[in-house]
Amino acid sequence: MSVRTPKGAALVIALLAGVVAGSLIDPLEGQQRRTPGEGFAAVPGLKGGHDAFGPYDPVQNWPKPLAESLPDHKGWTWSQATDVFPESADRVIVAQKGELPVLPQRVETTWLPQLGPSLRYPAGIGVPLREAASATPSHGRAVDASDGRPGVDWRWEHVIVEFDREGRMINDWRQWDKIWGRPHDVEISPYDPEKHIWIVDADAHFVGKFTNDGKKMVMQLGTPNMPGNDDTHFARPTFLAFMPDGTMFLADGYDNTRVIKYDRNGKKLLQWGEKGTPRNERRPGYWNNVHGIAVDPKLGRVYVNDRDNGRVQVFDTNGKFLDQWDFGPRPPMNIHAITVGNDGILWAADQGSNKLLGYDPQGHFLYSWGTWGTCQGCQWGVHGFATDKEGNLYTSEVRAGRVQKYAPRKGANQAFMVGKPWPGVW
Repeated sequence: MSVRTPKGAALVIALLAGVVAGSLIDPLEGQQRRTPGEGFAAVPGLKGGHDAFGPYDPVQNWPKPLAESLPDHKGWTWSQATDVFPESADRVIVAQKGELPVLPQRVETTWLPQLGPSLRYPAGIGVPLREAASATPSHGRAVDASDGRPGVDWRWEHVIVEFDREGRMINDWRQWDKIWGRPHDVEISPYDPEKHIWIVDADAHFVGKFTNDGKKMVMQLGTPNMPGNDDTHFARPTFLAFMPDGTMFLADGYDNTRVIKYDRNGKKLLQWGEKGTPRNERRPGYWNNVHGIAVDPKLGRVYVNDRDNGRVQVFDTNGKFLDQWDFGPRPPMNIHAITVGNDGILWAADQGSNKLLGYDPQGHFLYSWGTWGTCQGCQWGVHGFATDKEGNLYTSEVRAGRVQKYAPRKGANQAFMVGKPWPGVW
């Protein structure tokens, strides 16, 4: 034993030396380093928890219940929210499809043999009772029984509403309720000192430009309720984006397959885009369901969400193709809205995974966050999203039927947050 012990000790020393040396080697890419905060987390150095809501905290009880602002609307709540735009944290403008009845807290389970075996409603704990996107007909008109009962299943009222930072409804555009088919996008150009409000209505096939108080329409593009594919007609347009010189780009859209460029006065300058083959189209400038458009004024780029083909295409401001990348496998991927903040990062809202996805200008994937559900902070059908200058994030959900507000988490990594609006004249 006295002879073998030194050899054994030497072996142990050698192993320990190897462990120490190994600890000095940089960890493999993606592994957690030993310095707190070097991991892949929204809040560097966070102990426990995870990034269910990314770099944000959902603001509870925002907005307030409808009846708190309108006592005579007790028993009713917000409907399918198609878009949200914060002029500031004190004025958040929302487009929605009217109102829906408040659902009961508990619903007795009922078997549904007429639909199929082993089916019952409600389906189970955590499963939503109602899908708001199909609960209200466009234009607020019931064509047949499949559209539900006006005044019972839905009401076409308060289609455009405004909230303050506490979530109280401070204004509504009830004088315009009857003109809407399905308002799809709300925008204010950061380069417009008068802060005109633009609303793209997909199902009524027009774009309206309003004074900032919403009292007067000062410009109209397209012909309301008359779809078409020429200079005066759209076919379900979707989103609008602005450049510093006042030019703007309209995605047209669900049924047409083009992007139209206008000057600040609404004069058409050019258009591009051709109808592609859904789900496998790879040719530049061909797309299906142009659902989402964003611009980078610094790089002079126009990003177009080719939704049915699962990709984004990148162009210069004259429609010249520059680049493209996929958003991931479809299913589950189903991108609805995209935006580019003042940091140049493109964020996309994916209704398939119920996440927000971040990409650099070259299309490299950076980060994603989000979780499905109807809890405060969970997501179900994000259709539009935007930030205010304080860094708060707002989302509109067509399936859950609501808007949400997210505040930046204390200590959150700014690189993981949706960029603030581009600086402009206000």
